[in-house]
Amino acid sequence: MSPDRFHVALIQMSCSSEPEENLRKALDCIGEAAARGAQVVCLPELFQTQYFCQREDAELFDLAEAIPGATTDRLAEAAKHHGVALVSSLFERRAAGLYHNTAVIHDADGEQLGIYRKMHIPDDPLFYEKFYFTPGDLGYKAFDTRFGRIGTLVCWDQWYPEAARLTALQGPSILFYPTAIGWHPLEKAEFGIAQHDAWRTVQRGHAVANGIFVAAVNRVGFETGNIRGNEAKEGKGLEFWGGSFLADPFGRIIVEGSHDKEEILIGEVDLKLLEDTRRNWPFFRDRRIDSYGAITRRFLD
Repeated sequence: MSPDRFHVALIQMSCSSEPEENLRKALDCIGEAAARGAQVVCLPELFQTQYFCQREDAELFDLAEAIPGATTDRLAEAAKHHGVALVSSLFERRAAGLYHNTAVIHDADGEQLGIYRKMHIPDDPLFYEKFYFTPGDLGYKAFDTRFGRIGTLVCWDQWYPEAARLTALQGPSILFYPTAIGWHPLEKAEFGIAQHDAWRTVQRGHAVANGIFVAAVNRVGFETGNIRGNEAKEGKGLEFWGGSFLADPFGRIIVEGSHDKEEILIGEVDLKLLEDTRRNWPFFRDRRIDSYGAITRRFLD
């Protein structure tokens, strides 16, 4: 039987140009989080490298790997060794020419419980993800860990209430969002505050609308997409804004990271609070599912 409460860790880390160095750092952070009492640990999106989608470069497909594979073996070993459930974001090579942005979930015994493939794929300046990633085809997922039922989405998914709802309807107590989001240096002065506030607000809205805990786990630091010296040749780089946070079902911020420091944030998921919140704000009870058919239309014209 799962406990009535458990502790989660949000790993806010910076990423160097060396994938192996980033993996070792992540493994060390998992150990530190466990030592501080974390039972479920989440790493940021594509943590093994600097954010390479700042340009389109076919050579970078070589970074992708099979799941399960060498990296998931090491992550599974860490989960088992430290007795934690683990959410990790990887560049998946599914087949030749077919790649996904994928979250892998391991339980505290090292078992791979499953994967979630990112459904919404952006294509914006310095975020050229459609070049690299095929949209997910597994639907929205929730997983039973030793400590509780969890859901995970990935980064761009966090702007879509439909994704949060369809995951929440599967009964998790928390939604994790491994994330890589930052400011364009030339935009930060004019739009930076508003962009960050919108990102924070929409996810707090998911927490409120679904009566669920929400964890956004972002990276931090300035990056030019440097992979072993191979950098983006255009653009001014990206300043990843950190700000990782855990919100409760009221949308209240339990813990929140800085904009410029590596941190391991620990927060509690309290299932009694979730139950009490949903009893007083019974949004699931009052949903008019008979009226939502048009939501599957692209636009109502």
